[in-house]
Amino acid sequence: MRRIRLTVAYDGTAYCGSQIQPNGATIEEKLNEALRLLTGTDCTVMMASRTDAGVHARGNIAVFDTEMQMDAGKFTFALNDRLPADIRIQKSEEVPPDWHPRKQNCIKTYEYRIFNSRVPDPLVRLYSHFCYYDLDVEKMKRAASFLIGEHDFKSFCSARSQSENTVRTVYAVSLERNGNMIVMKISGSGFLYNMVRIIAGTLMRIGTGMWPPEKMHDILAAKDRKEAGPNADAAGLTLVKIEYEKNLQQVLRAENEEWNYVLDQRETESTGRTFFLVKHCLDSEYSGLLMREIHQAWRNGAKEIYVADAEKPGRLKPGQSYGFYTLQEIVCLERKVDGVNISQWARTENPKFSPESMEE
Repeated sequence: MRRIRLTVAYDGTAYCGSQIQPNGATIEEKLNEALRLLTGTDCTVMMASRTDAGVHARGNIAVFDTEMQMDAGKFTFALNDRLPADIRIQKSEEVPPDWHPRKQNCIKTYEYRIFNSRVPDPLVRLYSHFCYYDLDVEKMKRAASFLIGEHDFKSFCSARSQSENTVRTVYAVSLERNGNMIVMKISGSGFLYNMVRIIAGTLMRIGTGMWPPEKMHDILAAKDRKEAGPNADAAGLTLVKIEYEKNLQQVLRAENEEWNYVLDQRETESTGRTFFLVKHCLDSEYSGLLMREIHQAWRNGAKEIYVADAEKPGRLKPGQSYGFYTLQEIVCLERKVDGVNISQWARTENPKFSPESMEE
């Protein structure tokens, strides 16, 4: 059995989202139909990112399994011959049979387009949000700067979301005006349900002068959906690309008002050991931080994870559990992480679950 990865572009106007559902046509449904016509078997695609009704994509990722021996690159043209004109495969390639599009470290990039004018333009209505009020892009840029970094984005998550972990990392946000069109581009480790559209709605409130740019900081800190702006129209949103990590990052760092940590993965691939140092963390955020980062280390291939607390060493004790992970013992191991000498580490290994059972 082979696994084929597709890069998929689509105009989401006529669809009820990417994921199969009973109330209307979806992108997955159309891809599955095309695969059935091509292969003669029931193939089911698995997509990297689920998009809502009316949302577009230039570079969503999907995989499917097949015994068909066609050259991987030719699936692009064969499927496009069987797909509607508003869905097109941009690239097809073979990947390892166990490669999973939602279990890889990646950077997702979205664009949100705002048509800012007194009068709507019917030629852009399907691909932008119309805003009648004058928007100050400089104020929106200042507000967007508060989003950079790793934060709890609970304020920007729809109440319908099923995500228990609302922490995400935003790597970059830009806003540019070209005539009447304002384009926001945002890149991050992943996004919560409706997160980009709520960010866009909040930035528009700030752009009109209803709120000051500093309001964005307060909204983040509140962790309350009611504090943020409205959910902007789906038509303005496009998933631009998904870039998968080719090599494991050696050292990961994150710092905000609530936590500061270092995840040292320099030995992960050679010895299976990863070192996680907490430099600062509020007590209220401690359990969630350890749960997330120990799980991330395990997903990245660690067999043994060593945890140290430079701020309050006494917070770590054998037998403590963080999600699926339990601290086994305190070991003496001299190690310098991010310039900090640590000799006492809490070791954890052998989680109580199969990694395949957890889907991000």
